[in-house]
Amino acid sequence: MPKRIAAFLLIAVFILTSGFGCAFLDPETQNAMKPITLKYWRVFDGEDAFNEIIKNYKAIHPYVSIEYRKLRYAEYEKELLEAMAEDKGPDIFSIGNSWVGKYESKIEPLPEKTTMVYPVEKGTLKKEIIPELRSAKTISLKEFKDQFVDVAVDDAVVGIKDGETGKLKETIMAMPLSVDALAVYYNRDLLNNAGIAVPPAYWNKDFQEAVKKLTKQDINGQVIQSGIALGGGKNIERSGDILSALMLQNGAVMMSDGRVTFDRIPAAFAGEKYNPGIEALRFYTDFSNPAKEVYTWNKDMTGSLDMFLSGRLAMMVGYAYHLPTIKSQAPKLKLGIAKLPQIEGSGQTVNFANYWVEVVSKKSGHKDEAWDFIQFAAKAENAKTYLAKTGKPPALRSLIDEMKEDEETGVFADEVLTAKSWYHGKDALAVDEIMAALIDDAATGTDKIENLISQAATKVQQTVD
Repeated sequence: MPKRIAAFLLIAVFILTSGFGCAFLDPETQNAMKPITLKYWRVFDGEDAFNEIIKNYKAIHPYVSIEYRKLRYAEYEKELLEAMAEDKGPDIFSIGNSWVGKYESKIEPLPEKTTMVYPVEKGTLKKEIIPELRSAKTISLKEFKDQFVDVAVDDAVVGIKDGETGKLKETIMAMPLSVDALAVYYNRDLLNNAGIAVPPAYWNKDFQEAVKKLTKQDINGQVIQSGIALGGGKNIERSGDILSALMLQNGAVMMSDGRVTFDRIPAAFAGEKYNPGIEALRFYTDFSNPAKEVYTWNKDMTGSLDMFLSGRLAMMVGYAYHLPTIKSQAPKLKLGIAKLPQIEGSGQTVNFANYWVEVVSKKSGHKDEAWDFIQFAAKAENAKTYLAKTGKPPALRSLIDEMKEDEETGVFADEVLTAKSWYHGKDALAVDEIMAALIDDAATGTDKIENLISQAATKVQQTVD
């Protein structure tokens, strides 16, 4: 611990524990140094991921304690909303990147400045560290856009009506510690046996040939080894995200001016019959069509993650957060990770992001301290400790080149610069189910694909309105 911070800590402890040591501080500073506890709620990551960050923060602000709580994902949102309704919710909490609009009325925007007590060196002949109440500027919108990857800016910055001008003002509502993107996990042994060095980089004929080589059927035509987990909805991990990635790569506009548009022909294709959203859905569901050469999946298969762990699936599209499960449950699997394939000749690279952001509750009694802690945790030197503990890709541009070289997370880090997402309305979980159902209905041919995608878009729009 730096000597100056250590000295400040000793002073602060003396002030807070003595009955008379506050005389040399003004009342405002004394009041600001009263001990407070910030309640911090998250999912997935244990407290060990934040121990070092919290320790370093408390060294600077010893009067601030962080009470960290990890909740189960299945219960998280219900418990969070109930606690907030009873004014017992956390000061800081995490939400999915596509939930920001849903929680806009419940979270506090980043203020232009925060007022906190800081250790300040004073004196000419005799230097000493004393507590001082100071207002510090928070990260500006320009700095935020310069420092964080584009998808984080798109998700965390919201247009809020200015009370004086009535115009929409870009406002930072959240801040990420990491950003995750889709990539391809593959079983090296299965690819080696099929004479395939690495997964193809494009969704082209080479990719289709690779899937055919990697798919095996028994004498009854049942798939006993799948080339890739594509074509299904409910039994494929993050199938809606994979379909969204294909739609975006193909030129679909998922939303425009608050309207769901992935079932419509974008202006770029005006006058053409080609609909990028529909064509992406057709391409995806071909992999579960027994009449197609690339048939490799069906609704009767177990989940894609289970298939991959058991060695019966050659390639699986997934996120970095799947890695710990794969490593722990299939330690002998010879694992490879490749970039998400792109459309050959499109001239653009599009990946898809799914991650969590940190926000401050509008009901928090300590908004300045809460936002100060989030900014502290998101700084490069502190974010690195979190990323090292969790194995997640960075949200900060400055950390990408360094993490590109990592054997396991390097591919994901390389993809976050070109990752996109789209707003899932007020019920992100419902949208996931709608997209998965769309895929399954299209794969089984319950209706014309044009009707199915239009119906799905209408259902998603209902979560937005």
